[in-house]
Amino acid sequence: MLVLDPCVFTIFGSTGHLSRTKLLPSLYHLEAENRLPESVAIVCVGRRPWNDETWRAEVTRWLEERIVDGLDADCLARFLSKVFYFLGDIGKEETFGLLKDYLEKTPAFPTNYVFYLSLPPAEYKMVAHRLALNGLNKEEAGWRRLVIEKPFGYDLEDANSLDHSLRLDFSENQLYRIDHYLGKETVQNVFVFRFANLLLEPLWNRNYIDHVQITHGEVAGIEDRAEFYDSAGALRDMIQSHLLQLLTLVAMEPPPNLDAESIRDEKVKVLKSIRPIPKNAVHAHAYRAQYGRGRLGDKNVPGYLEEKGIPETSTTETYAAVKLYIDNWRWRNVPFYLRTGKRMAESHSMISIRFRHPPQQLFRETQIQEIAPNWLLLGIQPEQFIRAELQVREPGIGMRTRKTILDASTCDATEGYHLDAYEALLLDVIEGDHSQFLRSDEVNWAWRIVDPILKVWAVERDFIPTYPAGTWGPQESNRLFEKESQAWRNNMGGDVCITD
Repeated sequence: MLVLDPCVFTIFGSTGHLSRTKLLPSLYHLEAENRLPESVAIVCVGRRPWNDETWRAEVTRWLEERIVDGLDADCLARFLSKVFYFLGDIGKEETFGLLKDYLEKTPAFPTNYVFYLSLPPAEYKMVAHRLALNGLNKEEAGWRRLVIEKPFGYDLEDANSLDHSLRLDFSENQLYRIDHYLGKETVQNVFVFRFANLLLEPLWNRNYIDHVQITHGEVAGIEDRAEFYDSAGALRDMIQSHLLQLLTLVAMEPPPNLDAESIRDEKVKVLKSIRPIPKNAVHAHAYRAQYGRGRLGDKNVPGYLEEKGIPETSTTETYAAVKLYIDNWRWRNVPFYLRTGKRMAESHSMISIRFRHPPQQLFRETQIQEIAPNWLLLGIQPEQFIRAELQVREPGIGMRTRKTILDASTCDATEGYHLDAYEALLLDVIEGDHSQFLRSDEVNWAWRIVDPILKVWAVERDFIPTYPAGTWGPQESNRLFEKESQAWRNNMGGDVCITD
């Protein structure tokens, strides 16, 4: 096992939702598996008038709520001994000087620092700049790493402004733009599946693949994120980040080696090759909608405009679908369909790759009217799997076919401990591995792809189509498909379902 450098892991916004539900539970799990550095201090910055003792009691309560298997008393005691509370208001400049003194003058603290900004994106620039003003970006005594969460900007212009500001205070090598999707097991399996197996490589191109679908559906609504979500929408929240990252993994060429820059170079090449969408073609390439009232199981749920904190005139999309083309030798004229939505029929994320139909002449005098196409399905969540759908002959008289599934499911694997997305990425930060983090040009090119869509939708504020909650979204989004034989793949193992 790799020996990690000792460090101080500082969390800004430590009393917020992300820290409570993801960061602290992930760090506890890593401690339980002996994956954290032998010497680590977890410093939590907050404004509430607490001290180490009261903070540790609060953390214990949060962990009891989140750790489904129960807390191990010895592990909890060991973990809490590494957790510290620093009382400070990040809105006050003097807080950062006091924080520097606290970090540097506490004898037990290592000299390598991680700063995790679990904060609203509007505060990234300010916190990064104040850290730098107090010399907390300098690496004379040890390394310094700054972690920021998506969204990385509001649009292309804002993203460029954020990037420019951050890079005035921290080098690109010190920045970790985290997208937790990239830490998921199956997302990383996509990389291995593609490049460790020669079987499909000859088929992985425009000659054999009809189209690719990438879907992320959520049963949940906006929950307690009304202010953020109404200013962002589905296109910014999911497609610009998560789904475009999945697209790059499916479409990228093999990197020359496994170092972070080689991998990210190939991903950027894909983003650069995506055909720009002119403003006058936005409606042919993108569709948006908003969920209305509906039913989930036996429960009636409100529409988006009835959610607490949402203006009654909002036209923010909760469903977005986009058609993209990658203009390179491998993928020319193969459409990639990306789709995401709230209040969908099921919660799942999946990559669905449909192969072209075989020539029909061979079976023209048989009972086979049309051979169903082959599919390759890559499940991301909640199931993790790789499935191939093939056609085989049915037993009996005559020539009939049926579908059979080759399943390489990993969701039932029980051997060993499986890191969740945040746990894996937090270890990567401490290790200094940028492979699963976004580079500045990656973010820039992703924004260039969606920016024309955002600009057109921004001026269309009078009306937005709706779809009933509990369905797979609006039927009208099928107009994005090029052929009548194409439709959204909603299920994870059966026949293709046309949108409700």
